Amino acid sequence: MKVFTKLLFIALSAILMFGCASKTPKGGAKVDDLNANNGVTTDGTQQGGVGGDPYSDPSSALYNQKRVVYFDLDSTEVTQSDRPTISAHAKYLAGNSGQTVSLEGHADERGSREYNLALGERRSNAVRQLLLAEGVAANQIQTISYGEEKPAETGHDEDAWQYNRRVEFVYGAR
Repeated sequence: MKVFTKLLFIALSAILMFGCASKTPKGGAKVDDLNANNGVTTDGTQQGGVGGDPYSDPSSALYNQKRVVYFDLDSTEVTQSDRPTISAHAKYLAGNSGQTVSLEGHADERGSREYNLALGERRSNAVRQLLLAEGVAANQIQTISYGEEKPAETGHDEDAWQYNRRVEFVYGAR
């Protein structure tokens, strides 16, 4: 009976976890209900304010900035279009020396687990290097790779994979 109860709990948890994520219209922003990030969509734009959140404070360097940087397939190169986002985070961190950020690197499901963990690490380190170059103190930045383990989208096609190749900025994560 205990085994049945555990299996039932696991099944219900999986249903809740995967059943709550909303889908994105092609080319549109997606809000991940499992990781709502204070109203920030997975394309990183703000969708409403939360008190004390630097993303909703008009005086903050992060006001309406993205929290996610996306990458091309098998790439660790930050695109030119994402450089201003990283610069805004650098400005915020440099001006708030007590603030810390965790750069969480991710990959899509293609490739081995080990390869994807290494790719996620290289991606988070690429963003870290850009932050350091803009004056952020090394002790403010933590990098971690989840590889393919925490997908933003669970589909098995390019429409899903493009959301999974990313680095997320998570503040206060120490």
